[in-house]
Amino acid sequence: MPLNEIWPELIQKSIEPPKTIAETVDRLITVLDDEHKVVIATMPEEDLVNLHFSLGAAIRNAFGFWDPRSPLLSSCGAVNPDDVSDQVILELRKKLNQKLGSRTWENTFTH
Repeated sequence: MPLNEIWPELIQKSIEPPKTIAETVDRLITVLDDEHKVVIATMPEEDLVNLHFSLGAAIRNAFGFWDPRSPLLSSCGAVNPDDVSDQVILELRKKLNQKLGSRTWENTFTH
């Protein structure tokens, strides 16, 4: 089942919407499997735009970015959910690479 079909129900039923990009990234790190984390972390920054309609859509839908009362959009002063989800993906990639540090990819995210 695609992420954009699973996440909205799971996330919306269990937790409040995130209020910051950092909080959104932290939540993504907990729900993404290691394979997706590796793909995102190793993807060249200029290729992240290719995730806009897949991961980006899943993020926008799961975290309620389309709701004009979204706490995250309010905290960012943003009006366009597309821009915020793109920023989340960029920050997610950065955090995954920081987590990696000097360790190898094997067992990096599961421990």
